Amino acid sequence: MKVLHFYILYRLPIIIILIVCGVLSHLFGDPILAWILYFLALISLLLYFLIGTMRIVQEAVSDGDVDKAIVYLNKIKFPRLLLKSVRSGYYMLQSNLNMASDDLNSAEANIRKSLSTKSSMDGELKGTSLMQLGFIQLKQGKSKEARQTLIEAVKTGIADKENLAAVYLQLCNMELQRQQNKMGKEYFRKAKALKPKSEEIVKQIQMMDKNISRIPG
Repeated sequence: MKVLHFYILYRLPIIIILIVCGVLSHLFGDPILAWILYFLALISLLLYFLIGTMRIVQEAVSDGDVDKAIVYLNKIKFPRLLLKSVRSGYYMLQSNLNMASDDLNSAEANIRKSLSTKSSMDGELKGTSLMQLGFIQLKQGKSKEARQTLIEAVKTGIADKENLAAVYLQLCNMELQRQQNKMGKEYFRKAKALKPKSEEIVKQIQMMDKNISRIPG
């Protein structure tokens, strides 16, 4: 794993070394080795532009090391050249990091870039991206837009049941605020039926469960 990390972090110097070694191999009469080295340099160059450091960025995020994730993410200098699916993930992570620092405008801009670069291969992530956009809009005070975005996210599909339950609870609260009690109760029923395990969501459901029966509709 350490070797892979080293390779990903230092692709450009490695590419230069491969090319230099290829030239030297040509000069010393070993064209077969030279072309192998050129080929490896070409593959490394393509990986540098098309994938970048996204693998180790995602590993750092999974480990909860946000500072390291930011360092690795900043090593991607040409995000527009990334593969579509990788590019959408890049912008989504940028949006997550923006939200962590309360830079909501940048968070919205980046998640919209993620949505605009979706490919047919990663359509299952669209619902999650829409969910993220909806929560950003809520933090910005754009309640009407947030409601529409979260409804679209549910229709598109959110694979993770914890996230889906969180969206249903948010829609439940929004509908109750709009005095659409019947719809609010339906969203609550759907959230409860998912039986989420997240401590925060469980607490919200328990609190809502005590009061929702008193609400008419």
